[in-house]
Amino acid sequence: MVIKQSEPYKYGYNPITELEGYHADMQMDVGIIKISGDDNYSNSEAKERAILLIEGEVTFKWESNEVTVVRNSCFDENPVCLHLPKDVKVTIEGRRESELCYQAVYNDKVFESKLFTQEMGVSDVFGKDTLGNTSIRTVRTVIDDDIAPYSNLVIGEVINHPGKWSSYPPHHHVQPEVYHYRFLPEQGFGVSIVGDEAQKIENRSTTCVTSSLVHPQCSAPGYAMYYIWMIPHIKEKRWLKDRTFETQHEWLLDPDAKIWSINS
Repeated sequence: MVIKQSEPYKYGYNPITELEGYHADMQMDVGIIKISGDDNYSNSEAKERAILLIEGEVTFKWESNEVTVVRNSCFDENPVCLHLPKDVKVTIEGRRESELCYQAVYNDKVFESKLFTQEMGVSDVFGKDTLGNTSIRTVRTVIDDDIAPYSNLVIGEVINHPGKWSSYPPHHHVQPEVYHYRFLPEQGFGVSIVGDEAQKIENRSTTCVTSSLVHPQCSAPGYAMYYIWMIPHIKEKRWLKDRTFETQHEWLLDPDAKIWSINS
């Protein structure tokens, strides 16, 4: 399912999925916090939370900490993300107009809050030099089981290079997943395939991927596509980078797979 947001977000918190409410089958809260340069937003929920700065400049205040962070481009710069256990209060003060992605899950474990800075980012290029570079993309992992085994959430980013594919070859996993998109330029578009359904995605669209459905994505030529990917660890299974590829497309995993080209 694709959720489209044609208008700019309102200031404050804008829910997209809810643990108990809209799209509860995603098993996590996901939303966008929009804040102006002279306002603030506070949160103190009984949930584990990840708050990722998409773009802007804000000051995070939590416990005895106060840190100002800047991100001018989600396409060109690594993410900044504050990770909090339940009940820890955070106040976000805007230094200029900013947007942040909010993800929350239930987790009774008590762990130390942590600010993941741009210097700490884990960035990889997938799909390089295979399949004619048609699925080359940049993948940034912020929190997963390797980085934070005490966490019940996974969050990262993908930069779909213009005209390329990601989440490819088609694969699925039992955990639900949410993708939230931005485009450069903003009038860009792409296609999200979930199961057998393909839908157009645009700036601020969100895709909800239900359990065990394949979910390849592609961006239109000329348009870079950014998306935040979010997965909850669920009771049935934690997400350990385990992907089940569609059998008929597994041959594409061979780095020497021969594909047709006009010069072949």
